[in-house]
Amino acid sequence: MDSLEQKIGYKFRNSLLLAEALTHPSLAYETNRPHFDNQRLEYLGDAVLQLVLTERLFEIFPTFSEGRLTKLRSRLVSRDALREYASAVDLGKFLLMGKGEAGSGGRSRPSNLADAFEALIGAVYIDSGYDAARKFILQQCAAFIDKIAREPEEVNPKGQLQEILQAISNTSPTYRIVSQEGPDHCKNFTACVEWNGRTLGVGRGTSKKEAEILAATHALGAKRWENVANRE
Repeated sequence: MDSLEQKIGYKFRNSLLLAEALTHPSLAYETNRPHFDNQRLEYLGDAVLQLVLTERLFEIFPTFSEGRLTKLRSRLVSRDALREYASAVDLGKFLLMGKGEAGSGGRSRPSNLADAFEALIGAVYIDSGYDAARKFILQQCAAFIDKIAREPEEVNPKGQLQEILQAISNTSPTYRIVSQEGPDHCKNFTACVEWNGRTLGVGRGTSKKEAEILAATHALGAKRWENVANRE
């Protein structure tokens, strides 16, 4: 555990809290210790994370409405964001889980990483209180917070592409998954976006949604619709 504590920059006074935060329910089931897993700490950590990030966004954007602040916070606490925070410290490598869960890709499963990261926050909170948990969260989430501070408006390539194309024609773009590769826990998807019988862009990602977004991004750069618009 020492190497994880070095990675996160926090030394636990009670090492059992760290062990609990890293224990996936599958191991608790296999070892007949049903009350020793990270679910309760995850519940607590989620609440602490929400409070700290709400407070930070409130400070950064003093003129933003409740609705805008809520949208920004949702980006910081999304499953994808939590997975990124966990991956940055190789959290999956330290998880304690059953053989079946580990064998099916459990160490890289986004839900496991997200839950463990929130549980880690809960463990820090119990171990040293709110100030320590706040410091930990702001350190681990710093890159995401800085990005939102620079770009508070979320980029939506699919929405942008739709607006451009509907200004030319009433036909909306359509997305199609053309291939998927890899095992269930680590798939890669390829998507294409089509409009008026032509392919405008292609994208590859680790989820169907990501592949479609990257296909739209490619289309926005290629601008293959311009020939159609010019003819009209």
